[in-house]
Amino acid sequence: MPRHSPSLDRATPDRIAETALTLVDEGGPEALTFRALAARLGISLASLQRRCTDLAGLLDLCLDHLAARLPDAEPGADWATATEARFTALYRLLVAHPGLPTLRGTRPWLGPNLLARLVEPQLADSLAAGMSPQEAIAAYRRMYLLTLGSASFVDHRDPKPARAATRTALAALDPDTFPVLTGHLAAIVPAVTDHEIYYGALRQLIHAADPAGPTA
Repeated sequence: MPRHSPSLDRATPDRIAETALTLVDEGGPEALTFRALAARLGISLASLQRRCTDLAGLLDLCLDHLAARLPDAEPGADWATATEARFTALYRLLVAHPGLPTLRGTRPWLGPNLLARLVEPQLADSLAAGMSPQEAIAAYRRMYLLTLGSASFVDHRDPKPARAATRTALAALDPDTFPVLTGHLAAIVPAVTDHEIYYGALRQLIHAADPAGPTA
């Protein structure tokens, strides 16, 4: 029988994804290299590259590993409730790993877990609620883009630097040229990292698209 290689146990897809996410969480997007990941896993670079041939493949692995954590909608939940639950769960996953959307860039996220746990059930629920295919896809895209953009804008795990940088930049403006921005720092700065901005915007999109709503 061929000898079992311990490196295979250390290079399972889940182990690779978890370790890669840890590297990004600890050191930011620039910390994720194949050499650093192989070292953290305790395997050779060649062994890692046999599992993930390039960075694109590694990112797909990480993203779909996260998507496996997306919850199923509660049985019997109405369209609006299920929709809010799905997208807020995605938002919280991305907020917990802010370096990942940066690395992802403009790459499409089409892994099987995301498609099975978010895209397919959301579109199916929308069609069942009475939307046309075009309406269902448009509503999904609006909420998906809102979620991705809101999670990527700042590192929500440590909001103080983002608020401090915003305050410093706005306070340096000429008040005569920018009276609104310089005169309302107390309102503007907290909004930069306020999760309720996202949740409120998501609910507005859901209300506007809800087939059971008064404007549907």
